[in-house]
Amino acid sequence: MGNGTSIGRVRGLGSAKSGSHHWLLQRFTAIGNLLLGLWIAVSILLLPNLSYSTVVEWVSAPVPATAMALLIISTIWHARLGLQVLFEDYVHENGSKFAVLTLLNLAAFAGAAFGLFCVIRLALGGAA
Repeated sequence: MGNGTSIGRVRGLGSAKSGSHHWLLQRFTAIGNLLLGLWIAVSILLLPNLSYSTVVEWVSAPVPATAMALLIISTIWHARLGLQVLFEDYVHENGSKFAVLTLLNLAAFAGAAFGLFCVIRLALGGAA
């Protein structure tokens, strides 16, 4: 009992037992994006002006640099999770699905690496 229909068990169409984890990660990253997005909006509004030197000085501090890095990671992870579901639902051929998901992972990694590189460069004073 509770294992689905007989034909579903034969075909192996039961629960994959991993959807809830993916769903929870999507929600957690959404909450993180909301909190970090509010933080960055308030922080920028509290700056005396938006000149390049003021913003670089602000990002050079440890707390803003760490929060910016977390925002980059959380946003890209959230986008990757959402796009993964989209591609899994609408790309039906296995080879194409594998290729699209591989490109998605590479793009997410490259975007996160570039964003973190920029924050680290600013935080260490390399772009001044």
